[in-house]
Amino acid sequence: MTEPTFGPAFRDQLDKLLAWRRDVRHFQTRALPEGLLDTLIEAACRGPSVGNAQPWRFVRILSPERREALAVQVDGHKHAAGEQYSGERKALYDGLKLHGLREAPEIVAVFCDEQGEAGQGLGRVTMPETLCWSVVTAVHTVWLAARANGVGLGWVSIIDPHSINALLDVPEHWRFIALLCLGYPERETDTPELVRHGWQDRLPPATTRLER
Repeated sequence: MTEPTFGPAFRDQLDKLLAWRRDVRHFQTRALPEGLLDTLIEAACRGPSVGNAQPWRFVRILSPERREALAVQVDGHKHAAGEQYSGERKALYDGLKLHGLREAPEIVAVFCDEQGEAGQGLGRVTMPETLCWSVVTAVHTVWLAARANGVGLGWVSIIDPHSINALLDVPEHWRFIALLCLGYPERETDTPELVRHGWQDRLPPATTRLER
């Protein structure tokens, strides 16, 4: 097999992909092309995993009742979380849209199978949490693959992780990692939504890097 060459043009495109990978909350309702979701999940499964354990489990949510139950739960948690704010910050928070569970054409829950036999425990004896971190890399991989296909992804995090397994009828030992909304964005932008709405600016790279 010939080793690929990633030249300056590709690196420029990769940089743009990273810049345009945004957390999307506003979706068009039109469906994704047939088979595209499968393609994106296949890309996610090429992500790295500790001991090659490949612990990710993707659950496509098709039931309107389950989708609505998730949306109602998230709305409730958003309201409760808003009680910690006051004044202008509270008004700003109340105006934020934190999910697209009712509009996005595809909803996918992502779990970590902590009892899977693959990998034989390699690399995680002292840091078992790396199994879940491996699933997070899969989420980021599907995020980039989606963006490269013109599809937006929103990661819904304001949810009770302990209720998801029963709601979706999946094995109890699967650990919930992420609830993802996928679809075509209502608008394309390289500016994070929370920056655009004045919640939090991007920090300069120098503030997150230390040299010892």
